[in-house]
Amino acid sequence: MDEKKKFVSHLRSFVFGVEDSLVSTVGLLSGIAASGMSGREILLTGSVLVLVEAFSMAAGSFLSEYSAEEYLAKEKVMVGRPLLDGTIMFFSYFLSGFIPLFPYLLFLPDEALPLSIGFSLLALAGLGYIGSRITGASLLKGAIRMVVVGGIAIGAGILVGSFFS
Repeated sequence: MDEKKKFVSHLRSFVFGVEDSLVSTVGLLSGIAASGMSGREILLTGSVLVLVEAFSMAAGSFLSEYSAEEYLAKEKVMVGRPLLDGTIMFFSYFLSGFIPLFPYLLFLPDEALPLSIGFSLLALAGLGYIGSRITGASLLKGAIRMVVVGGIAIGAGILVGSFFS
């Protein structure tokens, strides 16, 4: 496989891991914070989510990349690149998940909620900017696209949490 295809695969794993972690974690945290859960329960729930989903996303990335390579090659393939993609997915998901979770370590849920949302939206904008810079796309459009996707998920989490509170 040529270097450009490898890079694209790694970039896909990184962007997907960061975006999915930020969106799903802040969506869940926003929903459960809006429902009135305690800070301890929010931290526990968020930590479990980040760890379990990081492993799940890494396994899914590895298995899907391995299957795709095997299909294209029509024979057994080396596990190197799919394993690296899974590793990139794990760390990008795991580390990014602590961005929305961090405010709940320092503040009460009512104070942490807007900080969690704000930090996550800023991180999403940064991810969109970096991704667009790498691909040569419009920097502003990339940042806005990421923020809109994240904002919709956050809104859904708050709506569900408020409905059940």
